[in-house]
Amino acid sequence: MRSAQPLPGYLAVAAFAVLCATAVLLWRLPPWVPAVYLALSAVTAVVYAVDKRAARARTHRVSENTLHVLALAGGWPGAVVAQQGLRHKTAKRSFRRVFWLTVVANVLVFAALATPAAALVAG
Repeated sequence: MRSAQPLPGYLAVAAFAVLCATAVLLWRLPPWVPAVYLALSAVTAVVYAVDKRAARARTHRVSENTLHVLALAGGWPGAVVAQQGLRHKTAKRSFRRVFWLTVVANVLVFAALATPAAALVAG
């Protein structure tokens, strides 16, 4: 099975970091919002590492649903880094498809709530 290329994932994380910085600096997004993304990313990366270790040891694994929920909740940047750094969950096409759907959903909600377009809709 062919594994995913790392560049698109890293570019998505970099683009999201720019979006977050723009939202904080220009659109008055509270700084704690990117901090929550950073914390969720760290937790998600640790969970990926735990799952990778369990996969190698052939012991109880973290469910894919748990990994997807963490990504959807905002931990997807950490998931991207962990996937590439650990070479974990990069080859299973069905997992990647759902993962990227969670990323798109999360970013769309973030953009809807944190950009000037949100202010236009709200008010």
